[in-house]
Amino acid sequence: MSLEEGRRVRLTEDLGIGEAVAGDPGAVVGYLSLGAGLEGTVERVDGELPESEGVREYQRLKALFEQYGHTMPAASLARLETEIAALEPEWAAHREQGARVTVRVRWDNGFVLDGAHQDVLTPL
Repeated sequence: MSLEEGRRVRLTEDLGIGEAVAGDPGAVVGYLSLGAGLEGTVERVDGELPESEGVREYQRLKALFEQYGHTMPAASLARLETEIAALEPEWAAHREQGARVTVRVRWDNGFVLDGAHQDVLTPL
């Protein structure tokens, strides 16, 4: 999914924001959350989220295999191939999903959510 500035989005999950305080300093009077289904507009795309540990490990092992696989002892090469194969599903999911980003969204109710992961948003 590609999110860009100006795109309308819908929140897919309830997001707990934090405690609401009033009166005496630190007096908790409730809990603020944004409910799933809330709609708003992307104001800014902040940047890409870091890749998962499994994706980084796949890239590292694949580079090792391509660079030095032909020089490795058979047992080491077999172990490396097994480790790469175990990480293939995570790598395939990452490639299918593409880079994940964070965005700033101004909700229709006036709230602003900054640093929102695209995983909790659906484009309209």
